[in-house]
Amino acid sequence: MLVDEFLERTAARDPDKTAVVAGNRRVTYGELERESNQLAHALLDRGLERYDRVAIFLDNCWEAAVAIFATLKAGGVFTVVNATTKSDRLATVLNDCRATAIIVDPIRKPRLDDVADRVAHLRITIGTLELGEVCAGQPAARPRARNIDVDLAALTYTSGSTGGPKAVMMTHLGMASAASSIIEYLHNTADDVVLDVLPLSFGYGLYQLLMMVKVGGTVVLENGFSYPHRVLELMAREGVTGFPVVPTITAILLQMDVRKYQLPSLRYITNAGAALPIAQARALRAAFPSTCIFAMYGQTECTRVAYLPPEQLDERPTSCGVPIPNEEVWIVGEDGQEVPPGGIGELVVRGSHVMAGYWERPEQTARVLRPGARVAFLEVAQPRSALVRPLHALYFNRVVPALGGLISDRRAYQYLPASVAYLPDSATMLRMLGDAGFRDATRFALSRGAVQLLTATRRAA
Repeated sequence: MLVDEFLERTAARDPDKTAVVAGNRRVTYGELERESNQLAHALLDRGLERYDRVAIFLDNCWEAAVAIFATLKAGGVFTVVNATTKSDRLATVLNDCRATAIIVDPIRKPRLDDVADRVAHLRITIGTLELGEVCAGQPAARPRARNIDVDLAALTYTSGSTGGPKAVMMTHLGMASAASSIIEYLHNTADDVVLDVLPLSFGYGLYQLLMMVKVGGTVVLENGFSYPHRVLELMAREGVTGFPVVPTITAILLQMDVRKYQLPSLRYITNAGAALPIAQARALRAAFPSTCIFAMYGQTECTRVAYLPPEQLDERPTSCGVPIPNEEVWIVGEDGQEVPPGGIGELVVRGSHVMAGYWERPEQTARVLRPGARVAFLEVAQPRSALVRPLHALYFNRVVPALGGLISDRRAYQYLPASVAYLPDSATMLRMLGDAGFRDATRFALSRGAVQLLTATRRAA
């Protein structure tokens, strides 16, 4: 399935349903489909070719949703550039992916103008104020589809915390697989209304849009959580059922008296981006007693790895949970062999949701997507240190995914059971690793087929 078919199928089924709410604008599925098709034709008329990259330099707005689906319908590859990106970083991204086109709003256009003479491949610039004129007279039907599900759909740039920023390549198949898996364990339906305060340049934020479009729900786009009272009032007004957060948002939320807001529809809260602190988890449970709290674990390279079922949060608050549906994970020791239950080692991830590689970085790709007996083995981002070996454990600066070398291997998946076990004395070892300079010290354990993230720590800036 192609990602743009999420929209096409939902629009055909329920064209009058609200797809996107952004500020005062409410966009139905029929409108989103038509405007995406018209912009796709406009891009093609201006010379966009199959697989060309289109940069979307916008905040969380309805035009960004149109631009994402229009790029895919035109056979292109989209990359959402964080709306706060400065000129130099913008030039780096545009040159790295050799963007052919960019869609930009008036606020960010001056930053593009500052580097216009430094981005030689950029041939098409469309401003949001021009969209009506650009799309006028274009066909309302989609262009002829040429891509298939193994074709590239998106580039998502990592933060660059372990070096220069690099782009993760996601195919239509990978994105559709990730969306379907998350939808399955969150039990998303067309009745859901999800508030997205996370930037669409962030995979966690982007998938809120994709998932709602796939199931026919509604996504409410908001630019951040700087004005929490206004956001909570918006949640009450729109009948929000799902609220994805990161710990910084949770910290703000928990300083407020949320009982003042009528949120009877709030079915779930998800956490990703960083581990949910135990104190926050307990406070969220107390503040939202009738809401399911999903602690999730993932990386840009594979979107999501695991989730903790809400009923396990009180009992195992430090666990990253169980593998997502349609995925296989296991733990290997230093010899590359799978460890027995209770063992500690390196996390291996297998599934169609794993990235296709790093954009034009074959050596870095080869380090993390290496063929193995069952699947490629996941590599650590930093060399093993002398400190690690006596502990008989493997620690990560970050987690990167693994992918099978054969297509047949990639199509056999296993859902693992939910039992987990806790291993003691993690705090002492984590302090030692922090002193040794590891930025993210993470310990995993395998028990009866499930993965548990015991705990993690970050070095102070």
